Amino acid sequence: MSIENYYNIVENCIRNLGVDPALCRGENPGQWSLVKGSAKVWIDVWYIEREQREYIQVMCPVMEVNTSNPQDLYKELLEINDKLFGCAFTIYNNWVWLKVIRECAGIDEAETSAMILRIGNYSDQYDDYLIGKYSTASAGNQAP
Repeated sequence: MSIENYYNIVENCIRNLGVDPALCRGENPGQWSLVKGSAKVWIDVWYIEREQREYIQVMCPVMEVNTSNPQDLYKELLEINDKLFGCAFTIYNNWVWLKVIRECAGIDEAETSAMILRIGNYSDQYDDYLIGKYSTASAGNQAP
C-alpha cells in the first residue's frame, strides 16, 4: 500500500469525526492536528527509507515539565501508564506527551480512529489534572 493510502485512512477518520481534514493538514504531507476538548491531537504518517516501512503516530502535548519535584511527576506518569490501553506518557524536549506509534502495515480505519480517539480522550482526561498538580508555571502551558 502506498503512503497516500494511509493519508486517506487518516483523512477519512478525521472526516468521520465531523471535521474537514483539509483544515487539519499540517505544513507537510502526512501531518494533521485537531482538538479534543482541551487536548491538541497531532497525527503524523511518514516513511522510513532504511526500514522500508511507514509509521503512524498520534500524540498530544500535555504539559511542560516545570515542576519543583519532577520525580513525583515521573512516578505518577508511570503509574498512570499502567492503566492506559495502547498508548503511554513520555517525556520529550522537557514536555510530557501522550502518544501511540505503530507500523502502518495492516492498519485500517477502525484502528486509526481508535488511536485518535484514545489519545484525545486520555489527554483531555489527564491534562488539567497533571497541570493542576505539577505545573509551577503561572500562565498555563502552551504546546511546543
